[in-house]
Amino acid sequence: MSTLLSSRTLILDRLRTATTEATPQEPPKSLRQYLRSGNLSAVERTQLMAERLREYDAEVLECEPQHQLDAIADRLRASKRLRFVVPPGLTSSWLLAGFDWKVDNGLAHDAIEQCDGVVTEAFAGVADSGTIVLHHSATEGRRVISLLPDFHLCVLRASQIVATLPEYFDLCTRIPPIATYISGPSATADIEMTRIKGVHGPRFLNVILVHDEAITNTAIAQGRSR
Repeated sequence: MSTLLSSRTLILDRLRTATTEATPQEPPKSLRQYLRSGNLSAVERTQLMAERLREYDAEVLECEPQHQLDAIADRLRASKRLRFVVPPGLTSSWLLAGFDWKVDNGLAHDAIEQCDGVVTEAFAGVADSGTIVLHHSATEGRRVISLLPDFHLCVLRASQIVATLPEYFDLCTRIPPIATYISGPSATADIEMTRIKGVHGPRFLNVILVHDEAITNTAIAQGRSR
């Protein structure tokens, strides 16, 4: 017993000496060189974003700005869903006839769950990971409306797409109180390595990718052929 106490005392004495006599030093600087920005052109960023989204099993429809409303109508009809929840700031012309629209001005969760889908805009897209970012503004809506419905139609503009995650953070003039990062439809394989969709959010993600930058159809075709 005395040997055990002596060993304990010896160890504690050594720790005490080491911590009291040591001179504080600057922590070593990291030698890692993190990628802070990409070198992709607007065409390449848009192409990579669409490619990543499709790899994640999302439906992507690319269009020019003048055809944006037609693209929205196409995706809504193709979904075969009728009741949609939308954020209060969404453009009113997007609320097309023939569908039941529920504007989220504080809807109860039960009411949101009864909706077949949700339509939102986005804050940004990260091409490198194929991630859509929502900051939940008036056009993106509360987080709950992007999680409860089974179908999410999101409109993303080419001008909102950056190549890397650090470039996305550079876009943030302030840290948002809440943000949602979407990389494809909700899916998990945590349980017995079986892929299950819809556990943490919508099972179906449709993205309308609007070429609002100076990207011509010829340039897009050339980018895809590389």
